[in-house]
Amino acid sequence: MTPPHALAVRLRAGLPRRLVRMLTAACTLSLATLLLAILALPAAAQSRDGSDPRDVDAVKATMIAMWAAIEAGDATLYATYVHPTFTQFGENDTYLAEGKAEEVRGIASYVQRAKQVHTVMHQPDVTVRGNVAWVTYYWTDEGFIEGKRFTSRGKSTRIFVKEGNRWLCIHGHYTAVP
Repeated sequence: MTPPHALAVRLRAGLPRRLVRMLTAACTLSLATLLLAILALPAAAQSRDGSDPRDVDAVKATMIAMWAAIEAGDATLYATYVHPTFTQFGENDTYLAEGKAEEVRGIASYVQRAKQVHTVMHQPDVTVRGNVAWVTYYWTDEGFIEGKRFTSRGKSTRIFVKEGNRWLCIHGHYTAVP
């Protein structure tokens, strides 16, 4: 590729000086625009760690859908996002909780007692490696349990596996922060 200044020297012989300056400026601007577009491509094409942004968005959407099911009081819908071999370390758990059935029973009990629950995910960081993804984030939530207002906040890691075209939560680890 001929640099803009070399192009201007070639053109200068037969063109007015003002036109040569305009062409030189246009070439420089075009090259700068092209360079910026090329530099922006990797950011648009993948996340910070190289994860496909479509998978990153799908994992975030799965988590949001899980919380939406809880907010709607629908443990059956929530269960559709949970892997059969789900495990978790809950906020107050001493031991590992194992199995989708136990998780769904716990959520069903919770949504019977908790009303107007709303959870927000803050600073999610999603990494995808093939059919496995993990998310670290902070959360805040609020609602009413047996008529009494509650709020909580904490930090969490969740692990997802992709089965077919769906991301399912296979593990959760939650730590409440006072």
